[in-house]
Amino acid sequence: MGAWSMVLMTSLMLAGCSVLGKRTADEPHYKVLSQEGEIEIRQYGEMIVAETVVEGSYGQTSGAAFSRLAGYIFGKNRAKQKIAMTAPVLQESVSEKISMTAPVLQEKKGNAWVMSFVMPEGYTLETLPVPLDPAVKLRLVQGKKVGVIRYSGLHSEHNLRNFAEKLTRWLEKRGDRILSVPRAASYDPPWTIPFLRRNEVHIDIE
Repeated sequence: MGAWSMVLMTSLMLAGCSVLGKRTADEPHYKVLSQEGEIEIRQYGEMIVAETVVEGSYGQTSGAAFSRLAGYIFGKNRAKQKIAMTAPVLQESVSEKISMTAPVLQEKKGNAWVMSFVMPEGYTLETLPVPLDPAVKLRLVQGKKVGVIRYSGLHSEHNLRNFAEKLTRWLEKRGDRILSVPRAASYDPPWTIPFLRRNEVHIDIE
């Protein structure tokens, strides 16, 4: 990651975090339908996301994707308007279904990842400023039911895979029909002490 990207990320995270590094940004509203330990079934409402796709591995794409989306909410848009940061930052593998009701991700296509920022409540696709970077897209995500497992530590691809397996087994045991591949949800900045971090894996279910 270049020097400009690091400055941009630091500024963004400081704007949305407390002194201790814990993010205080708003989150999209959801209702907890059931819970067992660190696993929840949530019902999310409709939301709008700004997203971008970057070729490469999970770790390789994170910095470039984050900087691209951060540029958009910091004013790299036609209105030169700043948009509040929300949590979490979402990252998932790209598939052939990425353009459909989403994210309905069924199989990986190539080696690419999509990162999404959830837009603050109150905006519509018509009122959000248009991105200047054509690689940043705005998309309406319909309300959905999501299986979620929460963990602390690093939000690495290794942890994404391991906790996704645990969540998948739990959902299958319940008889839930899985509609997506796992996606990572990160709530805290890189300097937050690992055991204080809030990370999640989300899987859409029917």
